[in-house]
Order: sequence, then C-alpha cells, then structure tokens
Amino acid sequence: MPTQMDQRALLDPYFVSKLRRLDLIARLVVEGFITGLHKSPYHGFSVEFAEHRPYMPGDEIRAVDWKVYGRTDRYFIKEFEEETNLRGYLLLDTSSSMAYRSSERLLSKLRYAVHLAAALSYLMIQQQDAVGLLLFDEQIRRFVPARSVPAHLRVLLGELARAAADPGGDSAETRRRTEIGRSLHYLADRITRRGLVVLISDLMDRPENVMAGLKHFRHRQHEVVVLHLLDPAEVAFPFQDELVFVDMETGDRLSAVSWELAPEYRRRVERWQRSLQRMCGEHAIDYLPVRSDTPYDVSLLRYLEKRRRLH
Repeated sequence: MPTQMDQRALLDPYFVSKLRRLDLIARLVVEGFITGLHKSPYHGFSVEFAEHRPYMPGDEIRAVDWKVYGRTDRYFIKEFEEETNLRGYLLLDTSSSMAYRSSERLLSKLRYAVHLAAALSYLMIQQQDAVGLLLFDEQIRRFVPARSVPAHLRVLLGELARAAADPGGDSAETRRRTEIGRSLHYLADRITRRGLVVLISDLMDRPENVMAGLKHFRHRQHEVVVLHLLDPAEVAFPFQDELVFVDMETGDRLSAVSWELAPEYRRRVERWQRSLQRMCGEHAIDYLPVRSDTPYDVSLLRYLEKRRRLH
C-alpha cells in the first residue's frame, strides 16, 4: 500500500504529468484516491463499498457479503445491482482555450481534464457503471455511447489520449472556438435513460448558452456536475508588466499594462464564477471551481458524493 506521501503524489497533477501512459495514470490516480479515503473521515466511502451498505440490526444474515467480510472483518450488505448501477457521461471541452497553461510546472487545462476524465472513467467502470464520452469544441469531435464492460475503458482512454495529443493550433484554420450550449443540446437529445452528466470545461462561452444546455439535461431528469476548470493565472492574474494578450480561440490581441488591469480583471472573474454558481444552484446542478493545479481527489470525491446521493 502506498505511503501517505506516495498517496498524495499520485493525486498531484505535476507528478502525474511525468507518466506517459494514460491507463497507468488513471489507475494510479484512483488507487491514490481510494487509499486516501481509507485514511480519512470518509473511511469505507470507497469504490469497494460503493455498492454495499453497512449491516444493520434486523437485516437478514444471508444478505451479508462474506467475501467483503473476509477482507475487512466488517459486515456489509450487498445492494441490488439494478439499484446501484449508473449511466454516466463525461463531457470534455477540447476548444483552443483549453490548451492554455501559464507555467512549465503546470499541465494545460486540456491535459489536466484528460487525466481527470481518465480517472473518472476508470472509477466508474470499476463500479460497473456505464460510461459515455463526448469531446467537443465548436463542433462534436467524438461521441462514445455509454457501456459498462471492462474492455470499454480502452476505448475511452484511446479517445482521451487522442484528444490530449491534438490541442489545436495557432492558425485560423486550426483554432477551435467554444460552443458549449450546442454540444450539450446534442447529447441531451440522444440520451434517454436518466443518468449523471459530468461537464469538464473552462466555460469560455456566454453563460446563457452554457445554462441553456445544462437546463436541457435537468429537464430530462439527468443529474449534472459542472467542473469549471481554470489555470491558476486565469483566476489570480499575477502578471505585472506591459504585455500583449492573445485570445487562443480567435487570435485577437490586446496590449495592456497588467498591474492596472489586474484589480478589475479579478473582480470580473469572481463575479463570473459567483454568477455561474448561483445559476447552477437554482437548477440543482453541482458546480465546482477547479484549478489545473488542484489535486485530482477534489473532483473525484465530488463525483462519488453525487453518485451516493442518487441511490
């Protein structure tokens, strides 16, 4: 079992970025996450027991899962699979703005999102949940329908690896704009069975377009988690010099004295995030701001908490 230091390292984006194989990243991140759960107040709140509940007085003894008892010396009742299995969809923004990173010690938002989506895919397949994937920017890049068989993980990881290897370019022909609303409507029209939708994006689109797509899922009774992913510099705006800022999706350029711009910029970003959080809250959508230096367990725990609330 990993030491506490090893376990934290497995959840650190910079450490994980040194690994090349996405299947190894997914497995190690989830293993580090589960190890942390066993050592935390969430003890027992893990993949192994996601489909179990503790034995309570009055339960039939024949319902005890004796295999789990043999491993843990604790009594658990196996829940019915039809009550616990979930259909989940991971929606990953691959627009050009997601290629941004402010430091060599940071992952780009896209690579961070790919690693997180890979870990979520591994976690969901381990729980025998069906997982689907939508890669999008201004158009649908790839849609993989949800399946729960172990071999499906290779399909998902293959698509995610290709997305990480193709972040778009700097020319007008290869830049990719963000069209979140259209992509969300596309998927909402195609999935009929109630499930859990996880959106990973920097949300660089008009808030009304984002919310229209999210509300479409809620109208169809899906549960929704929004992981709003930004680079630390996009939140803190640490720049001090006179710089030229380039829009990665349009190529537009803006010369500005950074220290003069910083206070108003920070106010607007804070107002933008508060507004998104408020609108999501009004429609029972989980909203979680995430930075590309955030340990992966923050988002994994939010997913697992959401999944538990669905049963």
